[in-house]
Amino acid sequence: MRVLLVAAGLLAVPAVAAGQSQTPSEAHASVTTPAAIKWGPAPAVLPAGAKAAVLEGDPSQAGPFALRLWLPAGYTIPPHFHPVTEHVTVVQGTFLVGMGDQLDASKFSELPVGTYGVIPPGMRHFARAKGDVVIQLHGVGPWGLTYVNPADDPRGRTTP
Repeated sequence: MRVLLVAAGLLAVPAVAAGQSQTPSEAHASVTTPAAIKWGPAPAVLPAGAKAAVLEGDPSQAGPFALRLWLPAGYTIPPHFHPVTEHVTVVQGTFLVGMGDQLDASKFSELPVGTYGVIPPGMRHFARAKGDVVIQLHGVGPWGLTYVNPADDPRGRTTP
C-alpha cells in the first residue's frame, strides 16, 4: 500500500510543477461516436446534395474546428481554394482530388480510406466522390471556400 501511495505522489509532482493543476470540472474531453454524429445540410458554399456534421468548434469562426462531410456518389466540387490550410482525412469510400484551375478528370488522384492530406491556403484543387464518401476536415478557422470560376458558386445560382 505504501508503494502505491509513493508512486501516486511521484506522478502528481511533475503535473503540479508544470502548472497542470486543473480540477476535474475545468478539464474535459470530447468524444463523438459515429452513432452520435448529427448530420445536417452542408454549408451553402458547397454544391447541393452533401451533408455536414460539425464535431468541434465553429468553422466560420477563429479557432480550431473539425467537420465531417458526407458526399454522395459522383458529387463534384469544382476548382476552388481556401483561405487557410485544409487538412483532410478520408473516413469512408474513395475521394478523388485533382490540382489546378480547370476540372480535369485525368488529373484525379484516388485517395482511399485512411488517406490524410494537407492543402496549403490558396492552392487550386477540385474533388469528386467515387461512391459514397465521408471526409473529415479540420484546421483553424475561419474556414472558407472560393471558387476559381465565380459562376460555380451555388450561392449565386438560382434554380428554375
